[in-house]
Amino acid sequence: MDPESSGYVQSLARGLSVITAFGAEHPEMTLAEVARATGLSRAAARRVLHTLVQLGYVSTEGKTFALTPRVLELGFSYLSSIELPELAQPHLERLAAQVHESASVSVLDGDEIVYVARVPTSRIMTVAISIGTRFPAYATSMGHVLLAGLTAPEREDYLRRLHPEPLGPGTVASAGELRAELDTVAGQGWAIVDQELEAGLRSIAAPIRDREGRTVAAVNISTHASRVTKEHLRRELLPRLLETARAIEADLRHH
Repeated sequence: MDPESSGYVQSLARGLSVITAFGAEHPEMTLAEVARATGLSRAAARRVLHTLVQLGYVSTEGKTFALTPRVLELGFSYLSSIELPELAQPHLERLAAQVHESASVSVLDGDEIVYVARVPTSRIMTVAISIGTRFPAYATSMGHVLLAGLTAPEREDYLRRLHPEPLGPGTVASAGELRAELDTVAGQGWAIVDQELEAGLRSIAAPIRDREGRTVAAVNISTHASRVTKEHLRRELLPRLLETARAIEADLRHH
């Protein structure tokens, strides 16, 4: 949105920029660090932090600031406003029980996927995954499915600004490589990612579409490469994954 437009609320934008500046890499920050991370002046950052402390979204101890559990209310407000997580959860539980692997559902938010439902069976990543966890779309099977479901102009816009970082041994190296992969995914209706996000992680994903045929979410099965081959993913797990995706779609249409 144009910051100069009459509907733009600068103080709200500043508050959200401060909240989103915190994360796994920066769970605690000083005033100077917040100002540097957000591009705000120290005076503006101080006012925003003081307001967030008063509202209970940020705590302070000495010179450092950190988010409080109350910020989860913002995410829960979103999750409670959509039917997808509640509808998907029993299907994920059934899928995970059938294949004995972790199953998840995510949506696309900007250039990242966000987990909205999950049934873990084992810890296969060095990073813990929970509801709200974000990963770059270019390095995940669900991301490939969601990107493939964009309109052609939206996909090209994403690819123009893409500068992939090597997160795992199989991470796509360029926008051109990802473009070719997305064309394949769009044609076949599913995606396999082999150690692109992290070494040892192999996953397969399928789209969840609304009644108009638009991809609104993705469902995946994640495994460890040492025990599940790509061929096993395609032959044994893909049919059950597609069945789960269709079942979730049917529930969405019913509701």
